[in-house]
Parts: sequence; structure tokens; C-alpha cells
Amino acid sequence: MKDIIRDDIKLLLYKLGQSPAVAILGARQVGKTTLARQAGDAVAKKYIYMDMESSSDLALIGDSPEDYLQYHQDKLIIIDEVQAYPILYSRLRGLIDKNRVNGRFLLLGSVSPGLVKGVSESLAGRISYLDLYPFKLNEIIDQYNIQKHWFRGGFPRAFLAATDYDCTEWMQGFTRSYIERDLSSLFGVNLNSEINRRLWMMLAHHHSQLFNAEELSRSLGVTAPVVHKYVDYMIGAFLIYKLQPWYINSGKRLSKAPKIYLRDSGILHYMHRIQDIDALMSHPIVGASWEGYVIDQIIYHKPAGIDVYYYRTYSGTEVDAVLVKGNIPIASVEVKLSNAPTIPKGFYIGINDLQTTHNYVITPHADLYPAKNAWVCNLAHFICKVLPNL
Repeated sequence: MKDIIRDDIKLLLYKLGQSPAVAILGARQVGKTTLARQAGDAVAKKYIYMDMESSSDLALIGDSPEDYLQYHQDKLIIIDEVQAYPILYSRLRGLIDKNRVNGRFLLLGSVSPGLVKGVSESLAGRISYLDLYPFKLNEIIDQYNIQKHWFRGGFPRAFLAATDYDCTEWMQGFTRSYIERDLSSLFGVNLNSEINRRLWMMLAHHHSQLFNAEELSRSLGVTAPVVHKYVDYMIGAFLIYKLQPWYINSGKRLSKAPKIYLRDSGILHYMHRIQDIDALMSHPIVGASWEGYVIDQIIYHKPAGIDVYYYRTYSGTEVDAVLVKGNIPIASVEVKLSNAPTIPKGFYIGINDLQTTHNYVITPHADLYPAKNAWVCNLAHFICKVLPNL
């Protein structure tokens, strides 16, 4: 088995050549440190690595990080878990302004910068961002099958585990750590671990459904603002995301609520206590799981300049994913688990509403063939052949 090469390494090296600082953002255990070290090995100059959650590294830079960092100005400085020491952002600004050389700092963060006070403003115009996702389909497709990727998800240690049991054991530790400690420590807030646990489980059961904070708050016995706060932190930690609806001036009554998804199918399956692919195929969540997995991969692989939405009217018309370039819908996607799918009438009505010219029904393994105003194809074909050319 060959090592899995992250295709983001090329983009990362390009960004390091264009900007004084680059930040790799993504969930914990997604592979940020590995990617950063690979970039460090690839650049011409030496690099040093520091972890802001390490007491020894914090002691090393002391109260005057400028002095230590300035001493190593000829190296690429990799700073891990940078959100744990947010004052560093403002200190880096001064160092960059004194010596504006591209590729000086590589910052690794496990939270969205917008949720760390003052971070976005500190390095504005001096930093470039790279979102790192779990293993993507095009990174594993040559060595592994889609079924394994779908079931285990893309977190490296889960996906590469020797057995499904080992994968489940890793997922247990990963989710427990986030529930009991990480989500609070990442943002410097005191979150209730029991609310974390119950809410994450509820979101797993509402995966691919419309997000309704009032409904969740009643089930949890808390207020809707509390639900919104916890959900915002989960989004900021790259654990879940909201898929926003696409609006058009059609005069039709459209759904305006976002849909909620767990970001990784492996975590979703662990939350439902699904032990293997056979159990998944007979589980009630299987259709929603496949839909979320497909939309994940579309988001992970989409070209720059394309945004992803969903479309739904109150009369029942629905398009699972709408790909929009600029302000123009260019592609409609229906997600089906069957390789010989029955295409709903509502999808064709949606195509007509959106006036999209590229329309696809995505299945796990179907060969490419035409349907009415659309093409049926498998996910690998869509990701590797269709999406790059939209």
C-alpha cells in the first residue's frame, strides 16, 4: 500500500510562495501537521515546528515571542494549534511588516478564525487560508473503494485503521475528546459536555434535514439561542455544516431554512452505532448518509468560484445540490443510492425552475447514461470527470 498523497500539498506550496503567512484550517486529527511537515520538507529553506498547546514550546517563546521568531526569520516557522495563543496573531503582524518575505509562517488552526476575537483583523492582507478536509475521494480512489471511504469517513486514522473495530475505537476516543474537553478548550469557553453529547447525537439523527433550533431546544430543555451557540461552535470546529438554500425570483414559496450535515460520514455512522457496511445498508439513515457523503465530496472537490446550495419549494420540488457560479445556477444534482434510480418528477421541475444546463443523478456505481434532461453517473465519474470542467 502506498502512502496517500494529499492533493492540497501543491496548493499549499503555491500559497507559501505568494503570501508571508498561510493558515491551514481543519478539524483536529484531519492531517494538518502531516501536511505542514511535508511542505516544510519541500521548501528550499529549513523549518522549525512549534505547538502552542505544548507547555515546553510556550516556555521557549516566553513573554516575547517576537525575539524568538525574529531569530529564526530565515526559516519557515510552523505554529500548530495557533488558536491556543491568539495574541500571537498581532505579534506576527509586526514581524511581517518589518520583513515582508513570502513563506515565513505556516499556521495550523482547529477553529474558524472568525470565532477567535481579533484574529481576522490582525493579519488581514498578510495571510492566505487553506481549508483541509478529511481524505477526499480523488486521494483514495486509486487504492481503495468508495464503499470503505463512505463507511469509515476520511479522518486518516479512522480510514486507515486495520479493522472496522479499530476504526470504531478511534471514533469513540475522538468524539469523546471533543464532547468532554476539546470544544470548550478550542474556543476558551465553558460548554456543558452533556449538552454537547446530546446535541451532537440529535444532529446525527437530523443529518440532511432542515435545521430547526426551536425543535432541538425543546428536546434538549434549553433555549434556542443556546442551541445556536453550540451549533456555531461545532461549525467553527469543522464538525458540522449548514447547506444554505438557493433563492430565485420565481414567485414560488421556497424553503429558507438551511439543512444540517455532519462533515464526516464516519462520525455519522459511529453516532448511529453502525458497526460495518452491511449494518449501514440496512439502517434507516443509509439514504441520508449517502446524500451527505456525496454533497461532502462535491464541496471538497468543487472548483474555486463555485458554491453549493440546495433547492426546495413548499410544493415538493427539490434539488439535492445546486452548483452556482457567480450568481447563476449551472448544475442540478440528484443523489440516489440505487444504481438504477427512479428519478422523481420534482427534480425535473427543479431543473426547469433553475434553468441549469448540467444536470446529473449521482449513484454509487452506475455507468454513465442519459436520462430526460440529465445524466445518470457514478460518484467517481462526477467528481473526477465532470466537476473539474464545470
